[in-house]
Amino acid sequence: MREKFLLIFGIIFSLFFLTIPPGHTAEIRPSNIYVVRAGDSLPAIADKYNISIEELKVTNGLQSDVLIAGQKLWVPIMYEVRAGDTLVDISSTFHASVETIKAVNGLSSEQLYAGQILKVTPKKLTMQGQHILMTKEEFKEWLFNTHVNRDIQLIQQHHTWLPSYKHFTGSNHFQMLMGMENHHKKTMGWKNIAQNITTFPDGKVAVSRPLNIIPEGTIGPKANSVGIAIEHVGNFDSGHDVMTKEQQETIIYINALLCIKFGLTPSIDSITYHHWWHMKTKERVLDATASYNVKSCPGTGFFGGNSTTSAKTHFYPLITDKMEEILETE
Repeated sequence: MREKFLLIFGIIFSLFFLTIPPGHTAEIRPSNIYVVRAGDSLPAIADKYNISIEELKVTNGLQSDVLIAGQKLWVPIMYEVRAGDTLVDISSTFHASVETIKAVNGLSSEQLYAGQILKVTPKKLTMQGQHILMTKEEFKEWLFNTHVNRDIQLIQQHHTWLPSYKHFTGSNHFQMLMGMENHHKKTMGWKNIAQNITTFPDGKVAVSRPLNIIPEGTIGPKANSVGIAIEHVGNFDSGHDVMTKEQQETIIYINALLCIKFGLTPSIDSITYHHWWHMKTKERVLDATASYNVKSCPGTGFFGGNSTTSAKTHFYPLITDKMEEILETE
C-alpha cells in the first residue's frame, strides 16, 4: 500500500512540474560563443555569421587560419532585449562594448525596450602580425577559449634584461616585440620570437609565439619541450628596474591563469626560473651551482630574489592566492 501511494505521488509530482507555464521557468540566455568542431574552417564560420575572416581572427586573437576542435570563438549575435536589460549588462554578457553596440545599431541613447532586436558584435583584440596585445582580463578570456594541443608542465619566468624599463615609452609594445623577434631570428638564429608571452611595465600582456609551439631559448630543450616561456620586460637584477605594481599584478594573474588552465600547482616543478638551469648542460640545477654557470634571470630582485627559497616564500603563495580568488568568481 505504501509503495502504491509513493508511486501515485511521484506521478502527480512529475506532472505538476511538466505543466508549469513557460513564463515561470528560468530563462536561458543565448550564447555568442561558437565551439569549433572537426572539419570547421574559418571561411565557413565567417560566412555563417556574416563577418569577414579577418574580423573573426582579430576578434578572437587567432594567429593563423588553423582551427582545433574544442576551440571557442566569439561570434556576432542577434539579441532580443528582455525587460530589465541594460546595455552594460548586454555588453558584459556578450564580450562587447556599449559604444560598439550603440554604433552598430544606430542608438542615440542607452534606453532599451523589451522586444528590441540588437546586433551584438564582440570586442576586437589589438593585433599586429602574430602579436596579440591584451589587458590581463582580456588574456583570461583568450586563454580559456584557446585549445592547446600539447602537454604543458612548466611555466618559465624570464626577464628581458634588454630591452628594459628605459626603453618602454608606454605605447611602443609592438615595436619592442618586433625588435625582440628580429633579434631572436637574425642574431640568435631561431625560427621565431623565443617566448610565448611577454608582460610590460603598464600591466599589458602579449602573446607572440603560439602556445601550441614550444618556446626556443637558451634555457634548453628539456625545459622548453613541456614549457611556456614568459618574458617580463625589464632588468630585475637588484639595483636596476623596480617592478611596477601593474606589471607585478599581471605577472601573478597570468601565472595563476596558466596554472588553472593546465592543472598545475605552483612549485619549483611547475613554475621555474631561468636561473635554475645550467647554461652549458641545460639541466636543472636549482640553487646548487656556481653563479658563473647560470644566468641571474629573471633577476636577483624578482619577487624577493631568484632562489628557490625566494620563489617559495614570495612568489608561489601569491599565485596560489590569486588562483583561489579567480576560481571563486567562476
